[in-house]
Amino acid sequence: MTYPHQPYFSRILDAVGGTPLIRLNRLFPKSKFKVFAKMEAFNPGGSIKDRTALQLITHAMENGQLKKGDTVVESSSGNMAIGLAQTCNYFGLKLEVVVDPMVNQQNIKIIKAYGAKVNYVTVPAEVGGFLQARLDRVQQLIASNPRSFWTNQYANHQNPTAHKQTMHEIVKDLGQAPDYLFAATSTCGTLMGCAEYIKMNKLKTKIIAVDAVGSVIFGTPAGERKIPGHGAGRESQFLKRDSIYDVVHVSDSECVAGCHRLLDSEAILCGGSSGAVTHAVEKFSSQIPEGSSIAMILCDRGERYLDTIYNENWVSENIDQLEHTLI
Repeated sequence: MTYPHQPYFSRILDAVGGTPLIRLNRLFPKSKFKVFAKMEAFNPGGSIKDRTALQLITHAMENGQLKKGDTVVESSSGNMAIGLAQTCNYFGLKLEVVVDPMVNQQNIKIIKAYGAKVNYVTVPAEVGGFLQARLDRVQQLIASNPRSFWTNQYANHQNPTAHKQTMHEIVKDLGQAPDYLFAATSTCGTLMGCAEYIKMNKLKTKIIAVDAVGSVIFGTPAGERKIPGHGAGRESQFLKRDSIYDVVHVSDSECVAGCHRLLDSEAILCGGSSGAVTHAVEKFSSQIPEGSSIAMILCDRGERYLDTIYNENWVSENIDQLEHTLI
């Protein structure tokens, strides 16, 4: 008996990318625009950072900067570390990631399961907060090991290069360029990779950056943030503001509300930055013309946030009390 040919991947890393685009019919039921979600949780490591990690590592290996047995070092709030841990494990590379207290403990367990080493910083830098403290520790680790390599997701242009493909997939699956693209900020690699694709192909898409209240990326005052992976304590080295149509700032409590809205309306369990993007669309909706198409990039899975965003006690103690204090 013969069976129809079924395509298959040759390795787990070939499953990175090609994530589904889903029409969200229930999220904004009274809206007069169409909303589509790019579901990056479908990457094998569970987030959009799988794309970045694979691009950074393969480019370095192809250019002789990395070889089997070397140690990769990176600063991460969680998802990038997981993407790198999976990629390094496959290629026989060691990995040491530097994290801070905001990292989810579920992420730590996943990182360690892949065989990576976790290095903690516990005190923020006077300028640049925990991000700068992590980067300072990275430099110490690089200096102490001659067979180490810093992937440097914050300045390595292979980061935005990876996300030209992300935008290409959105346009291909939608059948046309969306009128608006909503994407969260951090390194701004996703934003600028999508922006480069839009510019190269002369597309009509307007990019709306979704930043955190307390993030300094767009020049707003620094403040305490509890949602990892959303916003940053220092300016992006990729951001070109003339490529961004507008920016929407979202608070931690609004991130949580957006996550629950996604879950309650569409049965989609996503992480904090996805909740921020969801809330940003709602905030910006009055400026969106009738009949427009919107693509939202939903970056990761919600299972890693069960002890935080989806835990009422944690939200009450860490976000509700903080915002009440600020008021």
